[in-house]
Amino acid sequence: MTILMNVVLLVQLLSALVMIGLVLIQHGKGADMGASFGSGASGSLFGATGSANFLSRSTAVCATLFFVCTLVLVYLSQGQGRSSDGGASVLDRAAPVAPAPAASAAPQGAAQIPGLQAPTPAAPAPDAGASR
Repeated sequence: MTILMNVVLLVQLLSALVMIGLVLIQHGKGADMGASFGSGASGSLFGATGSANFLSRSTAVCATLFFVCTLVLVYLSQGQGRSSDGGASVLDRAAPVAPAPAASAAPQGAAQIPGLQAPTPAAPAPDAGASR
């Protein structure tokens, strides 16, 4: 089963890369306007309009192959990844409950703000005149 999934995944990856390349090669709709003024698009390998038909059909074939591979991968992966609780979704499982902090250990005032320490009382400054 994993060999089949790897082959389908490889075909999907290759079809995606080919489809990206085909889309980047194609001319936009404004490129046909330049061919009428002698731009050089008419001297292409497939002719003035032949390249658009060939490239657009090739892109459609690659897109169809990509989506078929995606559906096959979804179908093949249905039986895998089941957990011990019967395959329940992550959204169906109950969230773990964290224990509540003890009431005596709860910080008060500024100590409740993360990153902010509670002010410590200042020690009285030694009297400069008492040491003489």
